[in-house]
Amino acid sequence: MLSQKAKYALQALLALAELDEGDSLMIGDIAEKQRLPKRFLEQILLDLKHQGVVQSWRGKNGGYALLKSADKITFGEIVRIIDGPLAPLPCLSRMAYRKCDDCVDEERCAVRRVFASVHDATTEILDSMTLTRALNGGEVRELLRGTG
Repeated sequence: MLSQKAKYALQALLALAELDEGDSLMIGDIAEKQRLPKRFLEQILLDLKHQGVVQSWRGKNGGYALLKSADKITFGEIVRIIDGPLAPLPCLSRMAYRKCDDCVDEERCAVRRVFASVHDATTEILDSMTLTRALNGGEVRELLRGTG
């Protein structure tokens, strides 16, 4: 399940993605526009800054802006930064693989097989959905058909 922190991060980034190049938004403006708790948003943006997703400036014309183009930032990247691996089972994770404690035979595990399909579809969608695509009304159905 997507954490509230990841949801807030995506909402904040979508607000920043709507800005014209060279513009920035103060945390308070993002919080107000997206109806997010300001104190929580401060920590989220700091995490995203440390990961090279956003940049910030101090002062009268300060604020936050995307460090990369909105068409290069995917939902998958942000969810991984905030929530960690996307895999629903530890035995499916590429970055944090761990054999399930109760596993007898990974290759024959029906639970693993079903969730591997879920994981593959989820990963494909999240890694294809950029901030730009989401703002432009990108449909998940288009991604699944390969027409997006």
